[in-house]
Amino acid sequence: MKKQWLALCTSLGLLLTACSGSPASPGQASPPPAQTEKTEIMVSAAASLTDALGELKPAFEADNPGITVTFTFGSSGKLAQQIGQGAPSDVFLSASAKDMDGLAEKQLIAPDTRQDFAKNELVLIANASSSIQLDSFEKLADPSLAHIAVGEPTAVPAGRYAKEVMDALKLGDALKDRLVYGSDVRQVLTYVESGNADVGIVYASDAAIAKDVKILATSKPEWHKPIVYPGAVVAASTHADAAKAFLSYLTTDKGKATLEKYGFKQ
Repeated sequence: MKKQWLALCTSLGLLLTACSGSPASPGQASPPPAQTEKTEIMVSAAASLTDALGELKPAFEADNPGITVTFTFGSSGKLAQQIGQGAPSDVFLSASAKDMDGLAEKQLIAPDTRQDFAKNELVLIANASSSIQLDSFEKLADPSLAHIAVGEPTAVPAGRYAKEVMDALKLGDALKDRLVYGSDVRQVLTYVESGNADVGIVYASDAAIAKDVKILATSKPEWHKPIVYPGAVVAASTHADAAKAFLSYLTTDKGKATLEKYGFKQ
């Protein structure tokens, strides 16, 4: 009877060992670790940030291996409108305070997360091969300029700033029939690069990354409102912690250096 009991215990022990698995022997591959599920955040960003954020994305994801970032670029006004209509977004990066203010008034951003992360300048550009020699915004009334590209003022912050400059210089009436409107600042840049506009008004950061344009003049700060880029976590975000991590990354040394590389100011 004793022998039968020992045999039964031995068999049971072997069975439990087989079920639980045994440590890998030397030279035997260990089982792969369980895959960690990543959190994807959606970032709605002003078109002028396209190149800078494109470079920051892999750096951020390397430093935050549990988070992936997907961008939607466009005019700040259109992006704010989409967020207001319920489009999925975790972070809003605007090229103007006005569009962020509009979402704040509707309680569509988390107010304690709002921060200014960059500044910019407004510049007058022409195609790199153009013979145009203007050296000031004050000379935009020159009759030789048939087409002047600017952003649509109702939706594009760069277009609003351009309108403020023209109003400050009392050039609105003289230029109204020569203005060509872009849906965002990058389209304005394209009009000038392609020769479909004689000159254009864009951000200094856009001119910095364009190979086929030259800067003719820089606007004086007193001609327009300060060009400040605010960012905030969208109130409806379901990944608020990851969204905050991305927003904070923009103001780290690495984030600042990348933004400055693409022509933004601090």
